[in-house]
Amino acid sequence: MAIRRRKIESLIEELLSTYQIEQAPVPVEQIAKAKGARIFYQSLEDNVSGFLYRDSAQAVIGVNTHHAPVRQNFTMAHELGHFLLHDQEQLHIDHEFRVRLRDDVSSQGTDEAEREANFFAASLLIPKRFLEKDLASEQFVDMFDDYLVTDLARKYGVSTQALAIRMQTLGYIQE
Repeated sequence: MAIRRRKIESLIEELLSTYQIEQAPVPVEQIAKAKGARIFYQSLEDNVSGFLYRDSAQAVIGVNTHHAPVRQNFTMAHELGHFLLHDQEQLHIDHEFRVRLRDDVSSQGTDEAEREANFFAASLLIPKRFLEKDLASEQFVDMFDDYLVTDLARKYGVSTQALAIRMQTLGYIQE
């Protein structure tokens, strides 16, 4: 079963509209709190990116303070994705999840929830219509143009790897 791209894209547009977000960077922490999640920045084991804990009274997103700010940002968006998309788990811990939509595990199709959370995070942090606007003046995207890629990654608050994967997913660059 393929990830629910249309549902996720629709949810992203709803969030951007509801919170009147018209440009990057997307305030993920503000959105998570508005949706009822509490955010905790904690020193976690290095192989733990973050976690989502929820019960009937609360939802808590934990983010590892040992990771780079761009990784923390992606982790928060990823856990928010689990919170909004996957209500069956009470505790979800992400051990070194990858920003990639496809990796050894996801290419086997065995971890759809992780692929959905990654797609949600990338789509929220780098909304398609924002990127289209930013790249409208570019005749072609040169991934070796350090200035363009670095500037865009900084603008969106993501790693250059996350930006490159999102651009590839949207068809701006070829594999």
